[in-house]
Amino acid sequence: MVVLSQPATLDHCSLIKTCKPTGVFTGIPVIDLRDGEAKTLIVKACEEFGFFKLVNHGVPIELMTRLETEALRFFNLPQSEKDEAGPPAPFGYGNKRIGLNGDVGWIEYLLLNTNPLASLNTPENFSRYAVKEYIEAVKRLAFEVLEVMGDGLKIEPRDALSGLIRDEKSDSCFRLNHYPPCSELQALSGRNLIGFGEHTDPQIISILRSNNTSGLQICLRDRTWVSVPPDQTSFIINVGDALQVLSNGRLRSVRHRVLAGSVKSRVSMIYFGGPPMSEKIAPIPSLMAKGEERLYKEFTWWEYKNSASKSRLGDNRLGLFENKTQ
Repeated sequence: MVVLSQPATLDHCSLIKTCKPTGVFTGIPVIDLRDGEAKTLIVKACEEFGFFKLVNHGVPIELMTRLETEALRFFNLPQSEKDEAGPPAPFGYGNKRIGLNGDVGWIEYLLLNTNPLASLNTPENFSRYAVKEYIEAVKRLAFEVLEVMGDGLKIEPRDALSGLIRDEKSDSCFRLNHYPPCSELQALSGRNLIGFGEHTDPQIISILRSNNTSGLQICLRDRTWVSVPPDQTSFIINVGDALQVLSNGRLRSVRHRVLAGSVKSRVSMIYFGGPPMSEKIAPIPSLMAKGEERLYKEFTWWEYKNSASKSRLGDNRLGLFENKTQ
């Protein structure tokens, strides 16, 4: 979203929450995409955790580091130049404010529309080639992961999930996040500063790659927050809200957040694969046991996005679409 930038001081961040340090998560599911058991392991990880780390994924490290370098070059530009970065809202450059409903974080970002029918309007002072090449690679990866997942779920046809983001009207986007180091963080007496508050991703699937800087945390089923060790050569794959609905809650949309650091900056690059605006989102019948009740009402992706735009970051955005039992 395009917003007015603010000076990077803790005075501005007085509304940003702090939190106590948490432990490092050692039980993260690590899945080799070329493993013959990948389809089973992916489904299991998405059922138990809602995310996993993907290795041997086939995306060249050169594409990752090239875009990371380009991102840092852009985020190190004078503030006035970044503030002018297009394209029009809700895409473009944003700083500190997340969304339209009061959420803030220690972050600046660039949000781009990757809809196949839209032009990839990168800012003039950003390498369009580096972005386009990277996005095409992670798109192909998203297709493959969803098709392997479909095999594990025994969905017919195999491309039932990937087809939703292959569609030329797919509502997908790409986000570059920069969490600059906060030199005043020591004043928080051992507490952490929220860079991006807790939330679930709205779309079907998210493909995340970060630099070798910690900060990502996920929430386990017992509501414990744990840190995910950084790995700049792998991807973190997140289940989104739409996939949770399509699987009737079998696959879990993972709640996560990002903490800012005092010394090193964190750069993350996320592709969000979403369905077309008119697509009806409802539990897939073949994924439901005989007699199993639908946990969610049918809704269009546009209806979900319209509702989500009026919510806060940490809200349960699927709550309005749940089938409430009497």
